[in-house]
Parts: sequence; C-alpha cells; structure tokens
Amino acid sequence: MRLTPIIPFCCLAAFAASGFAQESAGGKAASRSLTLQECVKTALEHNLDIKIERYRPELAKLTLDGSYGAFDPSWRTDFRQNFSTSETGFNISTFNPPSNETWRETYGMGLGGELPLTGLAYNLSSTLNRSSSKTSFGNPPTFLDSPFDYSSSVGINLTQPLLKNFWIDSPRLQIALNKKNLKTSEQVFRRQVMNTVSDVQFAYYDLVAAIEAVKVQEKSLQLASQLLAENKKRVDVGQMAKLDEEQAKSEVAAREADLISAQNQVSIQENQLKKLLSEDFTQWRDLVLLPTENLSEVPEAFSRLDSWQKGLSMRPDLLQSKVELEKQDIVLKYTKNQLYPQLDLVGSYGYLGRDQHLVPSLGDIGDRRNPNFSYGVTLTVPLGNRSARNNHRSNKAQKEQMLLQHKRLEQDIMVQIDDAIKQAQTSHRRIEATKQARTFAETALDAEKKKLASGKSTNFQVLQSQRDLTQRLSEELRALTDYNKALARLALSEGSTLERTGVNVDVR
Repeated sequence: MRLTPIIPFCCLAAFAASGFAQESAGGKAASRSLTLQECVKTALEHNLDIKIERYRPELAKLTLDGSYGAFDPSWRTDFRQNFSTSETGFNISTFNPPSNETWRETYGMGLGGELPLTGLAYNLSSTLNRSSSKTSFGNPPTFLDSPFDYSSSVGINLTQPLLKNFWIDSPRLQIALNKKNLKTSEQVFRRQVMNTVSDVQFAYYDLVAAIEAVKVQEKSLQLASQLLAENKKRVDVGQMAKLDEEQAKSEVAAREADLISAQNQVSIQENQLKKLLSEDFTQWRDLVLLPTENLSEVPEAFSRLDSWQKGLSMRPDLLQSKVELEKQDIVLKYTKNQLYPQLDLVGSYGYLGRDQHLVPSLGDIGDRRNPNFSYGVTLTVPLGNRSARNNHRSNKAQKEQMLLQHKRLEQDIMVQIDDAIKQAQTSHRRIEATKQARTFAETALDAEKKKLASGKSTNFQVLQSQRDLTQRLSEELRALTDYNKALARLALSEGSTLERTGVNVDVR
C-alpha cells in the first residue's frame, strides 16, 4: 500500500521501542506485527461470532435429516389375553342359568408407514389367535371343555390419497421447508463472516489511525517543548516577559494530556482488534499489536451500476429474502392442496388360516388358501372448509407482503451502495484538501516562528499556529481513515467483502 507523508513506515519500530509500549511483569510486553490479511485469517479461525454461527448450517442439516423420519416405517407387536363369561339361558330344572367361559389369546405384529413420493400409506400385518371355551350344564353343573381353535391371518392395507395430501402433505411440506432453511442458514453464516471480516478491517484501520494520532500528539508536544525552551532563553536575556514562559508551560502540560489520551486510545483500539482475533482474550491481553500496513490513499474507480449489480446478486440478506419467498411458495402449494376434499383409494389383500391345531392353521396361509381382498374409495368433503380457505388466503396475503419487503430491501441496498460510493469519493477528495491544509499550516507556523524571533509576532500566535497544525494533521489522518473504511463499507454493501479479501466460505 502507498505510504502517506504523515505516516512513515519507519516510525513503527520507533513506536514499538518507545515508552508507550505496554509493560508486563518484569519487563516490556511482547509485540506482534500483523498485516491486515493475517488479521483476517486469524479471525476466520478463532473469532467467537464465526464459531457460534458455524453451528447454524450443521443444526439446520440435522433438522432436515430428522424430518425424513416421518417416512421411517414403524414396527408393531402386541399380545393380549381375553376372558369372558356369558349366560346362555334359564334352566327350569335347576333354577340356574348355564354359563359359558371363553379364553382368547392374540399375537400380532405389523409394519406400517408412508411413502415419500405420493403419500401412499401401507400397513403389513399378521395375527395369530388361539381360543378355547368351557360350557356348564346340569345340576350340579358339569363343565365341558371345547378344543383349542387357531386362526391366523396375514395381509396388507393400502391407502392412496388422490386429491388432498396427494402432491404434498405435512411431512413433505416440512422437508421442503427444512431444505430452504438449510440454504438460509448458509447465507446467515456467510453474512456473519462478511461482517466479521469488515469489523477486522475497521478495527485494523482504527488502530493504525490511533498509532498515527499518537505521533501527531508527540510532534505537537515536541513543538510546544521547543517553544518553551526558546521562551526560557528569551526570558533569561530579558527579551520576553515571564508570563509568556508560563503560557508556554501551560501549553506543554495540555499537550502532554492530549498525548496520554491518544496513547490510551491505542490501547482501546488494540483491545477491539484482539477481541475479533481471539477466542481467549487472556492469551492476547499483554501483547502489543503492530500493524505493518498503512492507510492507503490510492484512488479507485467506482461504477454505481456495477456495484448495484453486485449488491442485488451477492448480498446474503437479499439471497436469504429470496429463499424466504421460495418457502412461502411451498406453503401456498400446501395450503392450496388442503382446499381439496379427501379422496382416498383404499385396498387390502391377504390370506386366512383356521384349524384346531397351530401348524395346519399357519399352513393354510403358506398354501395361500382362503384369500381375501377389498378395494374402494373414501370421499370426505368438509362442509364450509373455512379453516383451510382462510389459511390459504392468509398465506397469499403474507406472500404479497413479503414481496413488498423484498422490494424494499432491494431499494435499501441500492441506497446503501450509492451512499457508500459517495462517502468514498468524498473521503478521497478530503485527503487532498486536508493535505493542502496541513502544508499551509506548516508554512504558517514557520512564518510565525520567524516573526516571533524578530519581535513581530506574539507567543500566543505561535501557540495558535501550533494548534492549527496539530488540527490539520489530525484532519488529514481522519480523512485517510475514513477513505479506507469507506472502501471496506462499500464492499460490505455490495456483498463482495469475501471476494475482495480472497476469503472462500465453504459450509459443507
């Protein structure tokens, strides 16, 4: 990057060796030189916001995989025993009604579920029943046991929706929405990475500016100290009043205070950058950061149309809005399907077996004896169907609202890009203007110092010229900082931050 007149690169080493460097127990704190690209790379690996958001796509993928569980078949097995007694009639000889006792054991199992393509529901089932009975008669009562009776069955039942729930139902709706949610999570993660990279750029530029501001204040203090030394000499030889010396001392004290504030600002900006680069601040707290790059003043060519095209095709929030519109289309498809009546094609097929012994009963099924089947349709028409109709209308209204919100977001992006371009252009013009103002201030200060030496100026005017020069230096530094930050902000508005910094985001 191009060096600026007020930010010489060689001063970084002097600054690191100065008393401003933080001290740890027993000596000077360690320092670390960092380029902007190194800061970006470190943030991508250790920034906590990125680490937190990195889980979002993973969680969305797990949710999507879990939604396919709606089509997992269910295995069912059961066992029941039933006992019942019944009176068969009145016995006039004994005045006691005879009674029957029945035992029944049922064993069943089945496999059922739904197919994902058309919503076909299936149920494979088999049962085995064993029953026996005991009948009482006579006085005293005599019980007669009947032999065991075995019955078994195996078959399949199918239900295929033909209208409602045919091309989409609740499980398929949820899967489609979760697929879109996965895309949304990827855009949210991408946006977080872009924001973090931009924050690193802003913090890096602010730290460079804070370090340079210290140098500006050091120069200001040096000028004030030189003037104080010269005033002391003039007072000693009787060429200047003691009051002028005291005024110079006051100015030196004031500029020392300004230098302390500037040094503290460097510490604050260091912490801002450290927070973005680390997941454990304690490892960085005593480390002095030394940016190796300076603020650039190289002009860039801006094209509003190209920037708009980038913003409308690359901005993660706009891409996320498009996904939300696609989700709403899926919901509308579902709610429209729910307006139809329930028309189901049903059918079953199976075999029965029955005998007084278990093996022959099961053999009937193995030999495919006693087949049975059924087929037909079931029509269910909701009268009024107000819930489904109003739900569909509500979702259509939401779609219209979302379209307007999407259009508003597009407009906001275009305005943000336009503002960012104008800010960058203005900041760059300010660099040249503030540079000229600083040059004029330096010339004015030299002139006032010469006039003071010849008795044609006053101590106050020289001090004022020094303040003006410090102000002009600070304004030039601020213009440089604003220009570099404006370029980063324009890239963020375009959605091209990652492309400009060479960052590839892969969330797979």
